[in-house]
Amino acid sequence: MDALILHRIHFAFTITFHYLFPQLTMGLGLLIVVLKTLALRSGDEHYNKAAQFWARIFGINFVIGVVTGIPMEFQFGTNWSAFSKITGGVIGQPLAMEGVFSFFLESTFLGAFLYGERQLGPRLHWLSAFLVFLGSWISGFFIISTNAWMQHPVGYAQASDGSFSLVSLSAVLTNRWMVWQYMHNMTAAVVTGSTVMTALGAFYLLTRQFEDFGRTFVRIGVIAGLIASAFMIFPTGDQQGRNVAQYQPVTLAAMEGLFDSTHGAPIVIIGQPNVDARRLDNPIVVPGVLSFLTYRHWKSEVRGLLQFPETEWPDNIALLYYAYHIMVGLGTIFVAVYALAAFMLYRRRLFETPLILWALMLLAPFPYIATTAGWMTAELGRQPWLVYGLMRTAVGSSPQVSVGNGLFTLLGFMGMYTVLAILFLFLVYFEVQRGPGGVDTHLEQSTMAAAD
Repeated sequence: MDALILHRIHFAFTITFHYLFPQLTMGLGLLIVVLKTLALRSGDEHYNKAAQFWARIFGINFVIGVVTGIPMEFQFGTNWSAFSKITGGVIGQPLAMEGVFSFFLESTFLGAFLYGERQLGPRLHWLSAFLVFLGSWISGFFIISTNAWMQHPVGYAQASDGSFSLVSLSAVLTNRWMVWQYMHNMTAAVVTGSTVMTALGAFYLLTRQFEDFGRTFVRIGVIAGLIASAFMIFPTGDQQGRNVAQYQPVTLAAMEGLFDSTHGAPIVIIGQPNVDARRLDNPIVVPGVLSFLTYRHWKSEVRGLLQFPETEWPDNIALLYYAYHIMVGLGTIFVAVYALAAFMLYRRRLFETPLILWALMLLAPFPYIATTAGWMTAELGRQPWLVYGLMRTAVGSSPQVSVGNGLFTLLGFMGMYTVLAILFLFLVYFEVQRGPGGVDTHLEQSTMAAAD
């Protein structure tokens, strides 16, 4: 196996596993603030206990997220030392700000939120929840600012030796690519948090345990999930798509499996890209929609892959195409399911309809699949560049790391992450069984069940 391919698999594996956890904490952070706000305004302890329960789930995710995130920083040195050396003058700034500002803000006030309620009082405890949420979203902002610079580099100067230096931090932090990528990513995180909360609420209702909390989780999760999933499609997904069309047109062509430049280009519902034959097999399309979404005109020309040199094509068009369509397809399903659930909630029939509750419960893993597919779309679409248009991926890896060394550490990471995954599932299972309200509520329910 080529060392470069191994380095790419290494980073893809670690970042995919890592991002399973922050996406839930960023989404849950907002929902916990909602629960704490309801508790503060109503004085109802029910909402406070619900917030405490999700804070424990948040804490478990946060710890595993930190443990799996730190090795990624090291990989900039071990697997991508040439990239770090050349671009460190730019990406070092937002990455350092992420560690200094957001990580310490989030971790400090998470401790205060989990263990300091009696000492802080209701209002300061609400503030600690808000600062945990704020820290998690600021963390996402700096990480995505770094990635956005790699997708659409701005605010830099390049020296004669090829290295980059930062000219304008404000340009990097207000990068047009970053704005929509960040908003799209954050709404996706809210969809993940909402779906997990809804799924657990549906589980409690279907198994007839903690039913008061189950109804609260489903009600808040469905409302937040519907708003976030709709916002994920428009305007954030729509605007991010227009960014791709403007700054990476060859990526757009690959995402859509469009080989020939076309006026009134269709959007593809189903089809298989046949790269060797330069065509899309068995297509089902809607005429003109891609042109309209891209340029707001039904007859506009969308450039196909054949209009670009093959050396500029993404190096795995089929995988990029399928990842993009999985993301879009799941996003559409989320809107449909949440709209139906919201309608049933409005008609006061949701909690008594097991079929919908089963659908909401089984929806839980799909936001993780959608966000992973979305990340693959962004990263595969940028290839063959590490920094789009400026630095090829092939020159960014560590030349001194052999295939054997890379494979050894990859297998080590896989083994360690398997252990972490088992530990995570055990801890979450324990909290789900313990339920909202802690041991007292569980004992109370057990006593009532025994009395019946």
